[in-house]
Amino acid sequence: MLKRFAFVISDLYGGGAEKSLLYTADALRQRGHTVRVFTLRERIEHRIPEGLDIVNLAVVNHFTKAFNTVWVEKWQAKQIAKSVNDYQADVVLSCSCDRITRHMQHPNLYFWVKGDTSAQFRHSAKREKKFAKQRTYYNGRKIIAVSRGVEQNLLNVIGIRPAHIQTIYNPYERQPFLEMTKEEVSLPFDEYFLHVGAFTHVKRQDRLLRAYARSGVETPLVLLGKGGTEGEIKQLITDLGLEDKVTMLGYRTNPYPFIQQAKALILTSDAEGLPRVLIEALLLHTPVISVDCPSGPREILTGELADFLVGQEDEQGLADAISQMDQSPVKIDERYYQQFLTENVIPQFEAL
Repeated sequence: MLKRFAFVISDLYGGGAEKSLLYTADALRQRGHTVRVFTLRERIEHRIPEGLDIVNLAVVNHFTKAFNTVWVEKWQAKQIAKSVNDYQADVVLSCSCDRITRHMQHPNLYFWVKGDTSAQFRHSAKREKKFAKQRTYYNGRKIIAVSRGVEQNLLNVIGIRPAHIQTIYNPYERQPFLEMTKEEVSLPFDEYFLHVGAFTHVKRQDRLLRAYARSGVETPLVLLGKGGTEGEIKQLITDLGLEDKVTMLGYRTNPYPFIQQAKALILTSDAEGLPRVLIEALLLHTPVISVDCPSGPREILTGELADFLVGQEDEQGLADAISQMDQSPVKIDERYYQQFLTENVIPQFEAL
């Protein structure tokens, strides 16, 4: 049965949550469903799929930021609800704007949770305050978790008591990524390890650099990204004597030619939801190495790749994994990413 899907998100500027929403919305549209994406402000960075209906509700502005109260949130939610009801949505998915949409009532409203707050606030004094806020948002509501790890942490760590919760992975198609690898780029080396991620403390490039230095491999390491810790990363490269082996190439809107040619991609984060970069590497048949952070990597590194999932604080284990991959790279095929393919994921959204 064809349905009318409404996606609600703050904006389309930023990282993986926005990108996966657009993929999911367009995949549903291509299967014949009516789909509309409602944004709360006009801020778009990502490429919008042709034919996908985007409506800016403009309920986030200078005024609402200046007077950020529950009353304002309820007013915003009322405007969103009116647009969603006028659209006659069968299914509503709220992503990254739950502080506002929690005030909405719709028989089929789902809160699409992409990140693992329990890990992000593991050492924060604001941990319990944040958890209490999430319980206020989600208790008694319907939730879609991006990974089984996120689902379990919502239930068992944060203590959410939802009306319904299920895990649905983000959907992927391989061909668009293969097309993006055709862009001509200047590769710095014939063979290299690769890290792709924002330069922030949560991505833990410091952990990566120390483990890479300890591994003793001769294969160079390339970092793609940008962010506030760039200076710290450069200083650590110098301190570890890695200037001749580690290259920082900045942020690339199309990292896929670099990913496809890499010997392996390495992820060393403190926290993830379902790390896109690992799945995208596998789609391009590039092996991956990851720390076992909450959450997602454990669900991605399966089969032979499970040997390259290492303890989050085990830098020697990470060094050993890098050395092992350097000597004997894993051959990647569809077995490693089949569960994330669009044809296996989208029917789960259609069943909502």
